Amino acid sequence: MEQTLSAARGLFAERGYAAVTMDEVAAAVGVTKPLLYNYFGNKEGLYAACMERAGDALSATIAASVAATGSPEEALRAGGQAFFAFLDAERAAWAVLFDETLPRAGEIAERVAAYRGQILDLVTASIMGQVPPSMRKAAKVEVEALSEALLGAAEALAHWWLRTEAISAQEAADLLIATIEPGLRLRWAPVARKTTSKAKSKGKSK
Repeated sequence: MEQTLSAARGLFAERGYAAVTMDEVAAAVGVTKPLLYNYFGNKEGLYAACMERAGDALSATIAASVAATGSPEEALRAGGQAFFAFLDAERAAWAVLFDETLPRAGEIAERVAAYRGQILDLVTASIMGQVPPSMRKAAKVEVEALSEALLGAAEALAHWWLRTEAISAQEAADLLIATIEPGLRLRWAPVARKTTSKAKSKGKSK
């Protein structure tokens, strides 16, 4: 089983889901195609098994990095760095998770959405933690939108980095976070200061 998943992941990472056949996987492993179907059901099932390992590894890597931080700002930075460190160290796993030839519907699409959702939840928590508590309910939609935008930017930058490697993966992570962080700090800060000032003014007038 381990040999099969390793060989399949290598083929999928190199050529993409759409281009790889079960015949090729069977030949690479040295087993019959019926045996592959017996274990995995079909190519989609085999790919899902490869994706499960990659997705679990990426989610665990980011979650562990975020958990080791002491503030939402540090969590966002650590999560971004872990994202790109995984990309650099586990390129085959990344290619399996973010293959542009994957089906847009079905089991694989659902699994991609689930793993992406796990990462998105971590991003959302990190951004929401930077919003003043009194404003979090009102800012919920904005935070969700910004979380999607940030994760999308990270994915796009990752594709660019893999194509060019013009800078290091660490530098790519730092570039993204350094660009995003000031905007996040300022997005609610003026409103928070205004709200605080109004509250103080009301207190003095009483």
